[in-house]
Amino acid sequence: MSVSPIIALFPEASFGAALNCVGIAQELQRLGATPVFICHPGFTGVFAEYGFKEYHLYEATPSSAHEAEDYWQSFISNQLSHFDLDPEAQLPTYVGPTWEAIVDTVEAAEVGLEALLSRIKPDAILLDNVIMFPAIMRAGCPWVRVVSCAETELPDANVPPYLSGLDPNDKLACRRFEKSYLKATDSAHRRYNAFRKARGLGPLPAANFLETSEHLNLILAPTAVRYDRRIPLTEPEFVFLEGCVRSETRFDSPHFPVEDGPLIYMSFGSLGAIDTHLIERMIDVFAKLPARFLINVGGFLEAYERVPDNVFLGSWFPQPSVVAQSALFIHHGGNNSYCEALYHGVPSLIMPYCWDGHDNAQRAQATGTGLNMHRSNWTGAELETAVLSLLQDVEMQARLTDISEAMKAASGTSRAAKAVLDVVQSTAGAN
Repeated sequence: MSVSPIIALFPEASFGAALNCVGIAQELQRLGATPVFICHPGFTGVFAEYGFKEYHLYEATPSSAHEAEDYWQSFISNQLSHFDLDPEAQLPTYVGPTWEAIVDTVEAAEVGLEALLSRIKPDAILLDNVIMFPAIMRAGCPWVRVVSCAETELPDANVPPYLSGLDPNDKLACRRFEKSYLKATDSAHRRYNAFRKARGLGPLPAANFLETSEHLNLILAPTAVRYDRRIPLTEPEFVFLEGCVRSETRFDSPHFPVEDGPLIYMSFGSLGAIDTHLIERMIDVFAKLPARFLINVGGFLEAYERVPDNVFLGSWFPQPSVVAQSALFIHHGGNNSYCEALYHGVPSLIMPYCWDGHDNAQRAQATGTGLNMHRSNWTGAELETAVLSLLQDVEMQARLTDISEAMKAASGTSRAAKAVLDVVQSTAGAN
């Protein structure tokens, strides 16, 4: 092992995974390691802004970053109507096509990723993704799986199916969803297994696109929302982080013409920001409420012509710092967002679009840490009632305060970094 071990972090092309990895990298750096990031097209500069070296994964041509961004924005825009469907109905319309697109990404990235890893020569690789890139398994160093999606990503008899948003006690619905999921993912899975075989890797079971690491698997799910598994996931192979919240720049709230009322933060991520019509509907409701609202609208600021005095729109916010000052977090159920709300003791109003947002929305409702609300099928009165009820729920706030204290005491980023360096140390010794 080198004096300062090089840890290559390779998050998927989403801000949730990317920023989760930033938190781990910050702690790795503090402990003397050299974290570097492998960037998908479109993420250039995201990690450099936090002071980390980037290696850019160009899949085709120099214009591929713009092409990739345009491709995914077009893909999501075409899916907006499907986001109103229930999770099972989304399987053939959204989940199946998304897995096909993910497999496309793996195939396109393979040669470039293999070249980058040969150049970096990392002592370990952290993969925060939902699919294995064969080049990682072939890199000749230990790799760590980071599960920054909901805990449901790791199946168990007592855990509802991944992406289902189901109650684990509804066994009939769970079995039906599992059957539908197998059907929806079959084409992508068969194609992926063929690619694995061509790259020297063995096949994975049906509907499974990523194996667990024999070295280390880091899981964000905090104790307060964790499932009682039939087969426990135990250390040292599996380490629960109690969340993994990065250090972020200080946030100073902007001036509101209306200064009274609690601060409420809303962000539906880069995916949800595309739905400007929905956000406009919500702003119309917020204008009537005795609160101040910060709303992340991504790259769509110019789409909003009328903004009430109690609403401030931004293209980006240092989210953990904002959530820490908020009385309520309205979000799409991304696992990073949900964990950040729990970490800072803030209730969640989750309005899921897709993927594990459904799972986290169900879990928030079941554990009394927030409310699950359909993303668009609501009246203004219903949205107003949901917001006010969460602001006034004293019992929920007490529960969240206890959860926050426990998560902060656990220090997930520190736990993750130490576990990674232990793997590097032990494998270096074995070699």
